[in-house]
Amino acid sequence: MSILIDTTTRVLVMGATGAEGSFWTGHMMAMGTHVIAAVTPGKEGERIGDLPVFHSVRRAIDARGQADAAMLFVPPRFTKDAVFECLDAGIRLIVTAADGIPLHDALQIRAASRERGCMVVGGNTSGIISPGKAMLGMFPYWIERVYKPGTIGVMTRSGSLTNEVTSMVVRAGFGVSTLAGVGGDPVPGMRFAEVLRLFEQDSETEAVVMIGELGGTMEEEVADQLASGAFTKPLVAFIGGRHAPEGKRMGHAGAITSGGTGGARYKMERLRAAGALVAERASQTGTLLAQALHR
Repeated sequence: MSILIDTTTRVLVMGATGAEGSFWTGHMMAMGTHVIAAVTPGKEGERIGDLPVFHSVRRAIDARGQADAAMLFVPPRFTKDAVFECLDAGIRLIVTAADGIPLHDALQIRAASRERGCMVVGGNTSGIISPGKAMLGMFPYWIERVYKPGTIGVMTRSGSLTNEVTSMVVRAGFGVSTLAGVGGDPVPGMRFAEVLRLFEQDSETEAVVMIGELGGTMEEEVADQLASGAFTKPLVAFIGGRHAPEGKRMGHAGAITSGGTGGARYKMERLRAAGALVAERASQTGTLLAQALHR
């Protein structure tokens, strides 16, 4: 079984009647994801293909049985209410794609999910995918040069760099066990360190590739895990934003560096010191992965 999702995971989709939600719900199902129902307030009785739509999460679960996971295609201002509705219904894994969730809402979402022992991935994420098994999100899984099944875990903060770096993994002769996009917002529901703990326990993952960015401390937390021996598998990292000027806000996450802290070079140095292999360019990722696995 992959981390987070596999072919047996029972999924609800909130916001599946919208254009984006309908498009990606269709692709999630086409890949093999076990979607049991859609939820859109006021749309109960409609169908998306063979998929029934319900007014609420509770009504969907009463009719279709308990869900293990939920995929949210919900606007930012409604995301907190949607997440709490899922949490109240006992759903253990929630992925939210929304970009720009209000900061105080994001803080409440993370606090509530941790209190209940549940996982929220995102916002501002493409989601999670175990190629050949299941997907919660928006990945062009049909591009096999990027989404080939295998034994390499990938965790990423980036949207634009993910396909490029992961294609280097495949070009080097590997494939992906699970790819988890933690998202680019300042307060993600799930952090790299938490994903890494899942990969450490996963028998289907033999090494991990981390695609990081400047700003925040998630990559430094990974370095601490490596240094302490909490993560024992090979880790290859690529950090975007190496040439960003210090003190200037960069990118969708509002990333800012000062005094070296949070800068891409600082993160790279910390990771190298902890034992990670760090790529200077995306094209080096596959080569370093082969080196780490002695292939």
